[in-house]
Amino acid sequence: MSPLSEPTGPFAAEPRWKVVLAGALIVLAGVAAYHNSFAGPFVFDDPLSIGENLTLRPPWSLAALLSPPADATVGGRPLVNVTLAVNYALGGTEVWGYHAVNLVIHVLAGLTLFGVVRRTIANVGQHRRMPPIRDLAGSGDPALHSDATFLAFIIALLWTLHPLQTEAVTYIVQRTESLMGLFYLLTLYGFIRGAAGDETIGTPPWYRRAWYGFSFGACLLGMACKEVMVSAPVMVLLYDRTFLAESFAEAWQRRWRVHLSLAATWILLGVLVASIGANRGGTTGIGSGASPGAYWLTQFPAVMEYLWLSLWPYPLVFDYGAEWVRHAVDVVPAALIVILLAAGTLVALKRRPILGFLGAWFFAILGPSSLVPGPRQTMAEHRMYLALAAVLTLVVVGGWAWAGRRTLVAWLALALGFGGLTVARNEVYRTELSLWRDTVARRPGNRWAQCNVGMALYEQGRVAEALPHFERGLKLGPDDPAAHNDLGLALAKLGRLPEAVAQYEAALQFEPAFAEAHNNLGLALSELNRPVEGLEHLRTALRLRPGLATVHFNLGNTLAQLGRLDEAVAHFLEAIRSNPNDAAACTNLGNVLAHAGRIAEAIRWYETAARLDPGDALAQYNLAMMLAQVGRTSEAIEHFQEVLRLRPDDTEARENLMRLQAVLRPGGTR
Repeated sequence: MSPLSEPTGPFAAEPRWKVVLAGALIVLAGVAAYHNSFAGPFVFDDPLSIGENLTLRPPWSLAALLSPPADATVGGRPLVNVTLAVNYALGGTEVWGYHAVNLVIHVLAGLTLFGVVRRTIANVGQHRRMPPIRDLAGSGDPALHSDATFLAFIIALLWTLHPLQTEAVTYIVQRTESLMGLFYLLTLYGFIRGAAGDETIGTPPWYRRAWYGFSFGACLLGMACKEVMVSAPVMVLLYDRTFLAESFAEAWQRRWRVHLSLAATWILLGVLVASIGANRGGTTGIGSGASPGAYWLTQFPAVMEYLWLSLWPYPLVFDYGAEWVRHAVDVVPAALIVILLAAGTLVALKRRPILGFLGAWFFAILGPSSLVPGPRQTMAEHRMYLALAAVLTLVVVGGWAWAGRRTLVAWLALALGFGGLTVARNEVYRTELSLWRDTVARRPGNRWAQCNVGMALYEQGRVAEALPHFERGLKLGPDDPAAHNDLGLALAKLGRLPEAVAQYEAALQFEPAFAEAHNNLGLALSELNRPVEGLEHLRTALRLRPGLATVHFNLGNTLAQLGRLDEAVAHFLEAIRSNPNDAAACTNLGNVLAHAGRIAEAIRWYETAARLDPGDALAQYNLAMMLAQVGRTSEAIEHFQEVLRLRPDDTEARENLMRLQAVLRPGGTR
């Protein structure tokens, strides 16, 4: 028999079908809970990390893929960027593929958690003197290991279905959290399997080395996903001391090479953090504008909220914004509880090591995001992705200690409830508008949520409805450059260009390097017949955000307005290269080429625009005019007929159609 089957291990007498059935149920439950998430659009940071991330687009370069934009969520997280590039290569910006990969990652993490918990519980008591249940819950029942598969299944099922996980799974770019979580668990699982080889007589050395190598590889890959992975080598050492050895000294003596190799992965993490600076492009850390003291105060109520949502996951909030503590005295109750929990964890690490390990898991995983200050989010539900496992393990094992397998019905009912809540939560993600309206309902004082409701309405063409939300957002954050910029967009769309210009200029006063505001200001100035001034701001926007399709498009229009046609053509081509499905850029490129007398090229781009957007009456009209000009009368007639189908009241198209039809009649003049 292969050593991989571990015939002398803790599962030697257990039927294999039980494990297969448990794993299959976890997979099916995960798919059922997230089956309605696949249509959710790109939201929040998704457009910056995917839609505007030029490193994802061909021609691909390994150097570019490993150096994603520093100001995006994927900055300093190259492995996540590579997975997004694979998605882009297979399906462009079709959202279902990104959601499918996120779900696969989450289900694999659930299965890995099942494996970690199952092997840990089965081995508890075999390598330690103290009965494990007494360590956790004060009971001396030694039968814990016999129910390892049952308990691991319940814990992994609840973890997979818990609605608190939706932000890390359904919000696409939070793949950073779930992928890191998967590799964190795989690191621990590989170590457990390697250590099992150490404990099993007759296991060949290659078996142990293979699993330890697997653990090292998973840890290295996790470091390339998110900085929270920093605690993985420490938690593996703590696991060794808690479940396998009698002390840290023994753990180090027996497996120092393994622990040292895992610690060496910090080198990669250090390089990645240094590559984007200490403040992740100004979003978090030193120099991000957040006061460490003020931020740390907010984390006491945040941790309490996390614990509450772990047990009672309602209401969930997509974006908590920046909820700053006004007075330190307001957090005293929460601070006392959190400090007592942290102190209790330290005591338990000595006196009840298994309980201490669960507490350490919770705090070690939350620690990086709770200690590194940031001005934008003082709390985020995805931060609980891995930490939730400790809470659920404590609850389930405690319930087992109290009532044994009689709790099965209760756990399955809870899992069903969690799954239903997850399905309902995914419905909120169905559109940007529903997601942000739900957020505003939960946090009406969140200025970013107000502005994002406005933006969702704006993108639907409901500008008059969007305007009050932008104004409310600006009132809540008068020094927020994004709020000024968003209000400017709505004012420009309503034809109030001078007011829009004032808002864009205000945005740039607060943030001179705000590329989007420069772009919007440049466009507004061009529309106010001030193209020379507009050109300056558009070039600044392009310098700040090289390759951005929108800026190239606006530069093309402005340069065409100034009569600099060759330069305009170059920018339209760049816009199309960045976004090959941009029908408007194809139409405008055709217009410039037509003005330059390059008729054949113009026709080609009009045809491309008409193919990309058959409902674009302007592209159809311009194509018909060019075809008529070169004598392709029958084709021109077809496109004029399409224009009239789209715009029945277009008198010019009707007159041109009648003229061309007359030409084709017998005796007509060609």
